[in-house]
Amino acid sequence: MNTVFSALAAAASGALGAMGMGGGGILMIYLTLAAGIPHAKAQGINLLFFIPTAIVAVIIYSRKKLIDYKIALIYGVAGTLGACGGCYVSGMLDNNILSKVFAVFIIFIGVKELFSKAK
Repeated sequence: MNTVFSALAAAASGALGAMGMGGGGILMIYLTLAAGIPHAKAQGINLLFFIPTAIVAVIIYSRKKLIDYKIALIYGVAGTLGACGGCYVSGMLDNNILSKVFAVFIIFIGVKELFSKAK
């Protein structure tokens, strides 16, 4: 039964991630709460899971000519620098603190999305 839930969480995360809806949040919650994996290790698994999903999404959106490569390069470089910095900081934090920071971030984003107006 655990394998079935793992497969469902992976499929949901992949599908939502490919649509740009943050499937990594679902995967992180599943890995830490249901699978009992420490938060730092779950982050690594989440990032590895993101790579093939991102490649497929780039191929599909590129074929539809929906990617502005100039802007993508700027955000890609900034995102890479942010990821390196976040990796460094998360390595210095205790797992419990890291989990709490992640929870506050997810709640903040959820509340922001819940009350933001569509443009």
